[in-house]
Amino acid sequence: MKAYGALILFVTLSAAYGLRCYTCTAADPKSCTGTSTCAAIFDRCYTLEVNALTVVTKGCQNSAACIGAFSCCEGDLCNSAVPTGPGVLLLLVSSAIVALFL
Repeated sequence: MKAYGALILFVTLSAAYGLRCYTCTAADPKSCTGTSTCAAIFDRCYTLEVNALTVVTKGCQNSAACIGAFSCCEGDLCNSAVPTGPGVLLLLVSSAIVALFL
């Protein structure tokens, strides 16, 4: 029963904070370190590479607009060019909470 409480807590917290995406316009995709919380209408993060100009744009997008050159993904900060640690950190924290409550 306690495990269900922890699960409900995580779902509630993730829904309350909204989707977070990397946002930038840069020549080097690895230099995109700025993040923002997306508005409620946006449910995807995107990366758009314009090879002719060697420019990369990242930000929030609606799933209906994820066509053509847009590379869209689901999940917080999923449009990173370099692997990030929040997923690993969330896994460790959730495992510790489940271990404490079970």
